Amino acid sequence: MIHGIEELEKEPGRKLSEKLRKFKDILIQDSTIIRLHDSLANTFPATRARKIAAGVKVGVMISAIANGPKTVALYSENTAEIKTLRIGPWIKDRILLVDLGFYKTQLFARVEGNGGYFVSRIRKNMDPFIVSIESGILEKKREEFIGKRVSELTKQLSGKDLDAVVKIAFKRRAYKGKQRKYEMHVRLVATYNCTEEKYHIYITNIQKDVLDVNDIAKLYGARWEIELLFKELKSGYALDEIDTKNVQIIKAFIWTSILTLIVSRRLHNFVKNSLVDAEKKVRYTQLLWSKIFTSNVLDLLKLLLKNCEVKRVSETLMRVYISQGLDPHVNKKRFRAQWVE
Repeated sequence: MIHGIEELEKEPGRKLSEKLRKFKDILIQDSTIIRLHDSLANTFPATRARKIAAGVKVGVMISAIANGPKTVALYSENTAEIKTLRIGPWIKDRILLVDLGFYKTQLFARVEGNGGYFVSRIRKNMDPFIVSIESGILEKKREEFIGKRVSELTKQLSGKDLDAVVKIAFKRRAYKGKQRKYEMHVRLVATYNCTEEKYHIYITNIQKDVLDVNDIAKLYGARWEIELLFKELKSGYALDEIDTKNVQIIKAFIWTSILTLIVSRRLHNFVKNSLVDAEKKVRYTQLLWSKIFTSNVLDLLKLLLKNCEVKRVSETLMRVYISQGLDPHVNKKRFRAQWVE
């Protein structure tokens, strides 16, 4: 797994746009749940289940540059999202896109403290105080809203975009029995969604001279890519087809699916990079690519085996049939057993 991820980073399939030239990468963190047999409820307890249930949470961080996973980890379903993300020096000069499951001011402070950048939607119950206003209302009226809540200002915007600086408070970890309060100034942008007839509000530490209000909203929309990745894993690489109670086999199935994804993305990058000098513009979407990859994967396997000087002969195929075709419930009575053997 580690080797596969490192190989993806060595030969990236993408590059950031000119607007993002100062950043090294865009990272997206999220997780998906795989439902397991109820007997594994103690090993992989579910979240808010009305009955006994089990589930494993697959936490994934994807890299826009590598066009694939950067980190993968397994947790029980009831593990809080925020506990699946650890911030360190690796975040320097990189943008992290997180959803509300990871919303925590301490996390944003750690990202900024390590030289990184973040973009997040703001929680509905969060209504920070305004420190300054860059755009959205007339300059002569801006002083009226300094020190007031964001909700008071959005009522006056009449559909206009807002770009402001707000103050959010948080508590550091307790030290020697004491827990101090801190304040952090972040950029807040708001864009009006005509379809939903409401504002979408984001917070970030990316400066306005780098990305404007609409750029921030569009950048956050790139989070949809990780949802497509989970869809690809489940529909193309059988991530959620786990019918066993054996924990080791469960983990093996999950890692096999992830490794299949890495092989697919590696080949995708290779094909895409080989056509850089093509005369006409080309594009390979992930879901269509996954279908083509899986439909031709046996041919790829034959080529790999041939390259490794491994021959597939009839005896090999017969051993596969004999081992894989066995009924695991051999002691279970069949209604035909008394008539036909």
